[in-house]
Amino acid sequence: MNLKKTAIIILLASWALKSNAQEVKFPAFSAEAHRGGRGLMPENSIEAMLNAVKIDGITTLEMDTHISKDGKVVVTHDDYLSPAFMLTPDGKDIPATDARKYPIFGMNYAEIKQFDLGTKYYDLFPQQVKVKTNLPLLADLIDAVQRDIKKNKRKPFFYNIETKCSQSGDGITNPKPEEFVKLLMDVILKKKIADFVVIQSFDKRTIQIIHEKYPKIKTSFLVANKKTYEENMADLGFKPFILSPVWQMVNEELVKKAHADGVKIIPWTANTLADIQKLKALHVDGIISDYPNILVQAK
Repeated sequence: MNLKKTAIIILLASWALKSNAQEVKFPAFSAEAHRGGRGLMPENSIEAMLNAVKIDGITTLEMDTHISKDGKVVVTHDDYLSPAFMLTPDGKDIPATDARKYPIFGMNYAEIKQFDLGTKYYDLFPQQVKVKTNLPLLADLIDAVQRDIKKNKRKPFFYNIETKCSQSGDGITNPKPEEFVKLLMDVILKKKIADFVVIQSFDKRTIQIIHEKYPKIKTSFLVANKKTYEENMADLGFKPFILSPVWQMVNEELVKKAHADGVKIIPWTANTLADIQKLKALHVDGIISDYPNILVQAK
């Protein structure tokens, strides 16, 4: 093969890659099921995610991740197995006095998955369907969702994945941020969903690492504070794809400043139709809600 033909092939391949990249567009409005939609199903479960993808208008599955003692990426919010909505392997309550007895970071996944996530009544979410399930591995959750998308010919869904970690928790409830990011990205890259992923965190360290080492991965800075837009951006040190404030922080000024910088605003966690409509009137770029069924009703 001569050099001219080789150059043409390389150029065509480059165009194909660019074309594929352009096909993956973030939703114009990201309607996000918080922890899979915990108002309806057990939070951060595979069952919740598979329920959310059936809801017409939902675009994005929001979830939390921790690292187990044996280095597995586990989908769960709390540092410890929660007495509020989890049961022991033999179906008993976890006493409130044992609220810190079962740290995710201190247990191997084989032990974690024995605990019952979904059958205990959870008074914060009385509509939640009861189903016996467990805390899933991120890899297994992705596999289940992607199989469902393929089987039912659904549109692709985005994954908004939070790293649950903090500097005070280093070595206690979470690994150092570099290790957390590596373990998480290993799963994402292996499952080939990087184009459909946003990594979010209150811990700026993890998304700073993502920004530096994986610049093509979308990042979201979670905030719940009284700082200005400018102060939060200065604290992070770069302009993320998304600024994700607690919904009460959102006002017209915040949205305008973010949009002027090309930063999207996706607040959490708005659960009433009135609050969701108020946010949409401010032209936010998405909303994270425990009730995806209510979220998609809002105009």
